[in-house]
Amino acid sequence: MTKAAAKKPPRNPMEDLLRMDRIPHIWCPGCGIGTVVTSFAEALKKNQEDLDKVAVVSGIGCTGRVAGYVKLDSFHSTHGRAVPYATGLKLANPEMKVVVFSGDGDLSGIGGNHLIHAARRNIDLTIICVNNFNYAMTGGQVAPTTPTGANASTAPFGNFEPAFNLPYLLESAGATYVARWTSLHFRRTTKSIQEAMNKRGLSFVEVIAPCVTLYARRNRLGDGLNLLKYYYDNSEIQHGADTKGLDISYQGKLIVGKFVDKEKPTFLDAMNTHMHNVLGDKFVPYGENK
Repeated sequence: MTKAAAKKPPRNPMEDLLRMDRIPHIWCPGCGIGTVVTSFAEALKKNQEDLDKVAVVSGIGCTGRVAGYVKLDSFHSTHGRAVPYATGLKLANPEMKVVVFSGDGDLSGIGGNHLIHAARRNIDLTIICVNNFNYAMTGGQVAPTTPTGANASTAPFGNFEPAFNLPYLLESAGATYVARWTSLHFRRTTKSIQEAMNKRGLSFVEVIAPCVTLYARRNRLGDGLNLLKYYYDNSEIQHGADTKGLDISYQGKLIVGKFVDKEKPTFLDAMNTHMHNVLGDKFVPYGENK
């Protein structure tokens, strides 16, 4: 072995999927976002996805930075607008598998209306939402998912607002696939992302990864892995559970699992069917049914 070969660093197993020139990343030590990115990368490998036909769209925030680290066609959109950008991309190029990878504040707060209507229309997108319970990048403010009673920079005496139950919201709006895991449920998260990417229609995977810096410190919940492990240890798998009962209480039991997996026409299916009924054989089906 030559000296040059001996000095060559070992090849990172994720090098084909990550922009190594942008490493190290900005996420805090112990943050669960990196683990979710690894689950996503593993899902791409296991599904043997054609990486030239996969695109990632994200918004603003800690999780929103994912688009800049993956070695895929990616778009870092404005705050709350990841879903409409992804919708436009999918409709312009239906052969692409479009993944929205962003945080709870970006998707359900600033971009909540877009999220609801994408599910209502059943746009063929996969949405991965890393729920860290606050607006972490901008100072730890209360988010739509901050558990009632938790301390935040804009709720120093405890949050009194009810939090969104995201699986219930997505199922009610019309999503065809809904699952929730913690960032330490690595293999289960990977499998859910695989299933979600193979599902036609709006698929949604929520991954619980409480902010280990702002949320943890303000609530005195320990550091890094200890915080993530608390939610992992206090989780209970209930596949097919009624999403109405999936609210997340402050430091309470967490229900995880695959809750929704059904078939229904996508937005393009509905459009093609309707236009064929109106125009008959003159109409040439668009997109997935072309």
